[in-house]
Amino acid sequence: MLSIAYIGNGKSTNRYHAPFAQKVENIQIKKIYSRSEPVWDKLEGTEYVSDINEIWTDEAIELVVISTPPSSHYQLAKEALLKGKNVLVEKPFCDTTEEALELFALAEKSNLMLQCYQNRRFDSDFLTVQKVIESGVLGEILEVEMHFDYFRPEVPLNTQHFSKLDDFYYSHACHTLDQVLSYFGNPLNTNYDVRQLLGEGRLNDYFDLDLYYQEGLKVSVKSSYFRIKERPSFIVYGTKGCFVKQTKDRQEEHLKLFYMPTNADFGIDLPEHYGVLTYIDDQGLYHEEKVVSEVGDYSRFYEAVYQTLKHGAPQLVTKEQTLKQIEMLNEGIKQMNDNLK
Repeated sequence: MLSIAYIGNGKSTNRYHAPFAQKVENIQIKKIYSRSEPVWDKLEGTEYVSDINEIWTDEAIELVVISTPPSSHYQLAKEALLKGKNVLVEKPFCDTTEEALELFALAEKSNLMLQCYQNRRFDSDFLTVQKVIESGVLGEILEVEMHFDYFRPEVPLNTQHFSKLDDFYYSHACHTLDQVLSYFGNPLNTNYDVRQLLGEGRLNDYFDLDLYYQEGLKVSVKSSYFRIKERPSFIVYGTKGCFVKQTKDRQEEHLKLFYMPTNADFGIDLPEHYGVLTYIDDQGLYHEEKVVSEVGDYSRFYEAVYQTLKHGAPQLVTKEQTLKQIEMLNEGIKQMNDNLK
């Protein structure tokens, strides 16, 4: 049995973590720490504490999950490691590569696991794109476009200040950049276009990154708060055709409706959500067909953590991937600020 504790008892813990940890056999959510009274329904069999020392002094707890605002990640992760706990940190991991390097050095010195929670590696649309690429029907892959769009103009309109850790680029590109780095690896170079569409000192509400790889491959990561019609979640272009996945993974959609992973059809695409594959085969024949979506499941992340801690499997998210992402997040903000000068 792997006993875990959460620091933080808000939306992140109750929507994106606990329901998936509970799906994994031999994981027990032993304690949840929060300074205030729980707003979410209490989990059966879990102890709720308001003194964080009750987490640190509980020898049965092997893994502490940091699920608090990003500005607190570094300090809480450091404290957990110093208390001898393995640590899983919600994204964005922390502010700078210097902070991250210090945390990883501390984890390695203490022979502890430290990892960033990158659950969107198990998004349905991302898994389906991988299946299509690996089928080979598109030939050599030339370009991949990834979009994560919203139409929420009230958010940037009502935000009168800029805060790097809480802003759009840092808190959203950490999803899509991890998908790119985990599947395609580190780019040879990157072009950053990070903007504050409403002006300096306001919310960063737009980003467009082009990541360049060997053999001509370009991967674009794009997002905006001002897209009344969302762009496709993924478009993949190859020498023999293309694949377009219009809709995103549906796990978040269902979670927001409190339709939980215990339901058999949780997060599963319907036929109208399937992506369209268009290609020319080796005989020169034209094909256009729907591709049944892979099933997304964030509990697979917790299963991987369990395998690492209990059976010595390699970490799913490596130190190098986390450091590279933080480097790219900071570089995008730097170039945004430089463009304002």
